[in-house]
Amino acid sequence: MEPIEVQCPYCWSWFETEVDTSAGNQDYIEDCSVCCQPIRLAITLAEDGCVQSVEATRSD
Repeated sequence: MEPIEVQCPYCWSWFETEVDTSAGNQDYIEDCSVCCQPIRLAITLAEDGCVQSVEATRSD
């Protein structure tokens, strides 16, 4: 697991979440811990297994 900082595309608050880096690249929905809106997270991992990029977009 690797902690990442995400900015909510609804309320613009920053919050921390964890990514399971053993699962490879990921695309999933997670609720903002501040405003509870659903955020689509697209996680890309580098070849060494570390988080390379995080894209947080509105799910609506």
